[in-house]
Formats: sequence, structure tokens, C-alpha cells
Amino acid sequence: MDHPTLMLLVTLCSSGLCAELHSGSEEFRLVGGASRCTGRLERKVLEEWEEEVEDYDNLSWNLERVDDVCKSLDCGSVVSMRRTETSSRFEFIVEIICSDSIRLVNHLCSGRLEVMLNGSWSSVNEDDFDQQDAEVVCRELGCGPPSGLQGALYGETEAPEWSREFLCEGHESALLKCRSSVQKYSGKAAGLTCSDSGNIRLVGGDHRCAGTLKMKNKGEWKLVGGYYINMRFAEFVCKLMDCGSLITVRRRELTPREAVWGLDSSCDGSNLTECRKYLRTEMDFTEITCSGKNIDGSFNVFLQVRTFSLIQQNNVVPVFSL
Repeated sequence: MDHPTLMLLVTLCSSGLCAELHSGSEEFRLVGGASRCTGRLERKVLEEWEEEVEDYDNLSWNLERVDDVCKSLDCGSVVSMRRTETSSRFEFIVEIICSDSIRLVNHLCSGRLEVMLNGSWSSVNEDDFDQQDAEVVCRELGCGPPSGLQGALYGETEAPEWSREFLCEGHESALLKCRSSVQKYSGKAAGLTCSDSGNIRLVGGDHRCAGTLKMKNKGEWKLVGGYYINMRFAEFVCKLMDCGSLITVRRRELTPREAVWGLDSSCDGSNLTECRKYLRTEMDFTEITCSGKNIDGSFNVFLQVRTFSLIQQNNVVPVFSL
């Protein structure tokens, strides 16, 4: 490695823009992101750092492995993993965002915004947070577009005298990739509500929180193959749609076969907007039932026993198996 390259690497790491993992005989790091916990995954091979490249036929990285990397780098847990094509059509590099970056305190897609800076969580100044910043946050968290900025709902919070102002243009993939500056903190925390993802829905059920899972990709709505959905993914669908908790997830036979969306094996829901989707001709699809939620004081409850189901508003009535 020549001296200019070495000096650049030392500068980047000392400024917090890379992190390294020593795991047995393997060493990994994240580089090129706006913080030490985001960026491209690199592996050390024979004393040289190389981008971690996957072949199309051997996609070895999944969320569990990536989560281990985040934890070992003292970067919390994984938020998302994205594969980006290289110049070769059948090779991908791995980009990772770990949780020590941003979060919404209250709900998956709404709440007070907090950012991990210098090893601790800090609120963002409401006065310095605008629509472009909100668009980036919602996109990074895998939620739909922002539907409201609600800093006043969260009141004053304990925070340093100074906070970071983000100057996003709206197209950035992560908040910490936006330009920023340090400003005096007003004591009012920025909060926002992101809309539903906009690219998933449940159709054909007794209410909006139950039915056949459909996903929009490249402008096209299709069923999601049952083979690709697990409990964790289904739970995320319920949360993302603001539908309470998961009750059931089922695979149903699809006759005749038709094209459905297949999902990459790394997809678990939390990286819904990032995970790779592709058309497959399958023989089954997915049905999900969520519990529903409180709406204006009335309870929407979905109960299911064998094949009999009922929605009851305002109170719960007995449900008997048939």
C-alpha cells in the first residue's frame, strides 16, 4: 500500500468514517458512509482491504450475518442491508446501515427523532429540521413518505447545549450522508410521522389489517410468494401498516400458477425497501391477519377460530368454532 493511500485510510478512520471487525482470522470494516457504522463492507485479505463481493449464485450475506458485524463493530444492530450491482451484472457489493445511526422513539415510523452522535443518542433541534430532512429519515427507516412534522407533540427534552443541523436535499439515502453543521439547541425536539410504506397492502380480508399480501415493485402490484414469508416478516408488515400485532400468517395454494414477487433470502421486513425482489412463477401465496388497532376510542378486533372469523366494533363478543 503506498503512503498517500495509507495516510487517507488513517484520516478516514480517525474521523470516524470507518470501523473494523476482527473475527477470528477474518477482519471486516465499513467504509464510505457518513458515520463509522454505515457504508460498504470490506474484508481484509493478505493485509489488503477489498470490497466484499457476492456472486449472483452465491448470496452468502444475510441479515443475521450482517447483524453480527454491526454488534462486533459496537454499532448496535442492523437497520438495513443493500446489494448494489458492480460493473459485472452478476456481482454485488454489500452496503450496511447499523442502528447506531437514527431512530424514532415511539413507533416504527413515527416519533421523536434521535441520532447517534459520539456514542450517545441525541434529539434533533426542531427549528433546524425540515421536509427534506424528513424525507431522508423516512426513506432510511424503510417507511413511506413523511406525512407530518410533529415536534411540538414531544415537548422539551434533555439534550446538549449544541445539536447538529442536517442540511439534506431530499435525495440522500441516509441522514448522516447529508451535509450538517452545529447549532444551538432550542430544547424542542424534532418529531415526525412517516406514512405507511406505500408498497405493501393486505387485500380481500374482512378488514384492512387482514388479507392477501401484495407488494408493489417497479410500479407493479403482485402477490408475494408464501415460501418467502416468515413470522418476523409478517410481524413487521403488521407494524408497518399500523395494524397492531400478528395473529396468523398462512401459505395458500395458488391455482393456476402465476407470477408473484419472490424476495431475497436476506429480507426480513425491516429492510423492505432495500431487499431484492424478483418475479417467480409459484404455486402459493401469503395471507396475513393482524390484530387491528384502537381508533378514536373504539376497538377493532379480529378473532379467528378454525375457519370462522368476525370483526366486532366497540366490544368483543364470543366467537365459537364451527
